[in-house]
Amino acid sequence: MAGVEEVRAGISLANQKMQEGIAALQQTHLVLEEAQAALVTATQGSTQEEMQHAHGMLAEVMQTISGVQGTLNATITSTEGYAGRL
Repeated sequence: MAGVEEVRAGISLANQKMQEGIAALQQTHLVLEEAQAALVTATQGSTQEEMQHAHGMLAEVMQTISGVQGTLNATITSTEGYAGRL
């Protein structure tokens, strides 16, 4: 079994990687906001069901990304708490 310092170091590395993942998700969210704006502009006034569906799916993806970011933040908080109690 790993010693306390090894466990803490592993948790620290995992948290760093999760933070990098959160940053990448934030960048992805920004890019998708730009895509959403372009799609809104390009399809403004369209009543086609497939375009309404596309807008909805894009909004759902962005919402999912936000949820994943929240889950990762909660995971980091949990692992930091665990490491602090070691």
